[in-house]
Amino acid sequence: MIPYRRAGISLPLFSIRSSRSWGIGEIGDVPALAEWLRASHQSVLQILPLNELAPGETSPYSSLSAMAIDPQFISIWMLEDSQLCEELWRGEIEAVRGAPRIDYQLVRDLKGRALRLSFDRFYQTEWLLNTPKAEAVRSYVRHQDWWIHDYSLYRAIRARQGERPWGDWPAGLRDGDAAALAEARGELEREILFYQYVQWVADDQWQMARQAAGGVEILGDFPFMVTRDSADVWSRRGDFLLDAQVGTPPDAFSETGQEWGLPPYDWDAVRGNNFAWLRMRARRMAELYDGFRIDHLVGFYRTYVRPFDERAPHFFPAVEEEQIALGEAIVGVMIETGADVSAEDLGTVPEFVRESIARLGVPGYKVLRWEPGNPQTYPVVSVAMTGTHDTEPLAVWWESLTPKERIPLVPLGNESPAFSVEVRDALLQLILNAGSSLVLLPIQDVFGWRDRMNLPATVSEANWTYALPWPVDRLLSEPEAMERAEHLTEWTYRTGRWVASDEVVD
Repeated sequence: MIPYRRAGISLPLFSIRSSRSWGIGEIGDVPALAEWLRASHQSVLQILPLNELAPGETSPYSSLSAMAIDPQFISIWMLEDSQLCEELWRGEIEAVRGAPRIDYQLVRDLKGRALRLSFDRFYQTEWLLNTPKAEAVRSYVRHQDWWIHDYSLYRAIRARQGERPWGDWPAGLRDGDAAALAEARGELEREILFYQYVQWVADDQWQMARQAAGGVEILGDFPFMVTRDSADVWSRRGDFLLDAQVGTPPDAFSETGQEWGLPPYDWDAVRGNNFAWLRMRARRMAELYDGFRIDHLVGFYRTYVRPFDERAPHFFPAVEEEQIALGEAIVGVMIETGADVSAEDLGTVPEFVRESIARLGVPGYKVLRWEPGNPQTYPVVSVAMTGTHDTEPLAVWWESLTPKERIPLVPLGNESPAFSVEVRDALLQLILNAGSSLVLLPIQDVFGWRDRMNLPATVSEANWTYALPWPVDRLLSEPEAMERAEHLTEWTYRTGRWVASDEVVD
């Protein structure tokens, strides 16, 4: 079957703040963005991971759970206690709302207090009285017990331990001693319930938001790994190599390669249990999204392992035949979910990996700046983009090119490196005309903005803190946003990516 042609926007959830959200883009803000997407005849929204991060972390790829939704994305204004929260912390709420970028520490502190208040009311007026809402939480926990059982225990213990990494916990808790864990469950029963309640709230809001975004397919992101200090590594440490870290060889982003500080998979153990944890992760992704991007695809074929001792960095598995077998088995696990799966095959990726996903029918990515030739020659089974969350925006990239490099792209403005409105729109039309069945445009490139989402291999206050310049619930009244919507509609129709829908705003 030939995939139908679609177009969409790439934008992290944290960037889409509304006039009601608390300083960060939230679950409840998705429907407002979907209205603008429908007005633009864009049928896909690709976001970055929603997984819960550890305190102090901002990278969506450094999660302490591969399954849990980060509470920072919960919309407090959707809770029964929202009015009381607004009254209690009005000044702090207004401060985070007015911040030019996301202040994760303040947002998490505020929402943590609000969720505690909400839980305390729930516990007294719902849980102890065994109300229908209490039963809804119980039902959710039963349905999600395959991951939330270990996660909520881990979070409760971690909180009691002052948010210290599990490697610093008392030996019994650190090493998963059955008696120590049973005692902890008894002592922390209410705290465990709190973390389960928060996940129920997040999941309930997320499913409502997905429904309200009708007509817009939401693509998530399947991170290659979680942090060493995570519920997953703590409860399934046999699946990981704890004496090394994941990295990359030298590539376009780093002359010396990268060190990610994340524990590599023990592929022998993972194969031995029939990819149990990866199957769980794929199942969870299929529950949350219409489809998902496999992050760092090549790592699932061969992981670049950087040992902590004097051993040399190496690929695991080491032999190409074994790498192909491993990668195709893992991608097969993800395909089995029935979700709309694509694979991030960028950077230093051996050709056999791209040949492999082509055999499996999984789209890889074609990024304009790295692909020779006319985008119309891109294969149908691919995803075309002008850039990613790790690249500089289109405007900055364009001005870094030589006249010779610009000529094949856009015949306009070749004499000057200036990034004009005409150049922006010509480049957008160029990529929308690609042969790829799906085109995803980073929001900065749609508008020609210069704000960067992330600079790889760096730690910076600017990374992962970008927010749209307007509240997302005002997009339909912002002249610049509606001008972009009109042009996207025209170009989407002209390039055969039009998706007819009764919900599209004309």
